[in-house]
Amino acid sequence: MYRLITIVLFALFLFSCSQSPSQQSSDLLFNGPNPWPDIRAERIQSLLPEAMERAEVDAWAVLCRSNNNDPLARHVGCENAVAPAVYLFETVEDGVRSTVFTPPGEATALQELGLHDRIEVVDRTQDPLVVASEYINQNVRGNLALNFSDTNELADGISFSQYTRLTNMLIQPVINRIVSSDELVYEWLSVKTAAEIDILREAAEVTAQWEVEAYQQVVPNESTDRDIAIFLKQKMAEAGVSDAWSPDQNPLVNSGPDRGHAHSTDRIIRPGDVIQIDFGIRVYDTWVSDIQRFAYVLEPEETEAPADIQQYWNVAREGSRRAFEAMEPGVTGLEVDRVQRDWMRENGSMNVLWNTGHPVGYVAHDIGPSLGGAQEGRDPSETAYRELRDGNVFAYDGFYMWEIEGGTKTISVEEMAVITENGAEYLTDPQEELILISSD
Repeated sequence: MYRLITIVLFALFLFSCSQSPSQQSSDLLFNGPNPWPDIRAERIQSLLPEAMERAEVDAWAVLCRSNNNDPLARHVGCENAVAPAVYLFETVEDGVRSTVFTPPGEATALQELGLHDRIEVVDRTQDPLVVASEYINQNVRGNLALNFSDTNELADGISFSQYTRLTNMLIQPVINRIVSSDELVYEWLSVKTAAEIDILREAAEVTAQWEVEAYQQVVPNESTDRDIAIFLKQKMAEAGVSDAWSPDQNPLVNSGPDRGHAHSTDRIIRPGDVIQIDFGIRVYDTWVSDIQRFAYVLEPEETEAPADIQQYWNVAREGSRRAFEAMEPGVTGLEVDRVQRDWMRENGSMNVLWNTGHPVGYVAHDIGPSLGGAQEGRDPSETAYRELRDGNVFAYDGFYMWEIEGGTKTISVEEMAVITENGAEYLTDPQEELILISSD
């Protein structure tokens, strides 16, 4: 079966290559100029100063290199680093000043990019880390953030050898003021700009639309979960977008018992099944969506879902709406999660261990407040106590779990929303009713 899938996907690739340029471009989405360079510059200029102030950081050094680069390389402009370089951000009266200590090989491109205030070109006979450390020793008087973190993998990019080498060249007073960049990165990346929210809105709309189209392909007693996943892979290839998370698990199409984060299987879709599609796309190689849609396969004599399935859906949908209404600036993620948990318990749902929601943006599980912590048998994470702010973007679920043959089944219809000063705002129309698939 895996060999057959590979052949099918390769045939689809050959077909796309055989199209004329005009045919290919007419199908592509998000195919204009990449807005990331301009948005990145705006984020550094407008959001980074406040993030550094909130985190009580006076300087931030990002060490970049080839092959095993820092996860934040694209955010600070060192994604093309070949030789080791240091990107230093310092707070100044009117914002943030950035200096890049780089060898000559990357200097021309960095100067043309125009993202940074100063490009310090280090002669090949010298080491950028040595030059950067000398500058830091002479000029940095406050807290110096480096990318190490126990809780935030995106803020944990400096390797042990990089950290050791840099700190061996720093004077003791500077070493004494080194702090984790965890809080700085949280403050900076958890907020998205208006332009980014527009892009995420379009990505969410496309994702939801394709999931509805995928359900239209289902032929009960013939189609498998994997068949529907292949259809969505084809849509992505035709549109020129990529996976929001691990390609092996995107999308998850599941007509059977709960599988959590997993791959789609060869299970045949049958009448009476409740089907889950968990799917996301990456656009402009930067921003991702995360949407779930649910369907019910009618038995031959049915024209609507059975009363119990409909009730499960109604409870899950109402839980989603209650969580949505609770999301506003100043509320913690734990409070949002608790609103839905109380509703689930009142209506007989089993305990769902997954969080109600999570930040989404640059990755599917992005940086920001966690909408969780009120589950039975699970302690809240640190970010569950964080308050929601304007510009936070979430993927969040409406839950109901019950027992079925072979395990449990959970409705976890997942929407995307942004926090505004007036509360939450959907990025695409939420699913109001179960999608019904006829068996006739």
